[in-house]
Amino acid sequence: MTTIDAFRSSVSQAAPPGDLGPALQALWWARRGDWGRAHECVQSHEGEPDCDRVHAHLHRQEGDMSNAGWWYRRVGRPLPVLSLEEEWDNLAAEMLSRE
Repeated sequence: MTTIDAFRSSVSQAAPPGDLGPALQALWWARRGDWGRAHECVQSHEGEPDCDRVHAHLHRQEGDMSNAGWWYRRVGRPLPVLSLEEEWDNLAAEMLSRE
């Protein structure tokens, strides 16, 4: 398992670690500031719960709260009251713990 600190640090590399699933790849690209690439990762895996959760997070980050709300409802989660950074940390830590 990769630690959250190692995952955060890996964004200094040119590409995400090759062993990451699409949801973690999306979080990696989001952390790097490439929202479009992050969105592509999850959009191509629509229906996978982790990808749908990250999809919700990305639209929240984008500021499209209507779209974000739809994705949060799809995964059965309320709109978070956490900061975007805290939500990113929680998503990454949870998903990394299952890798």
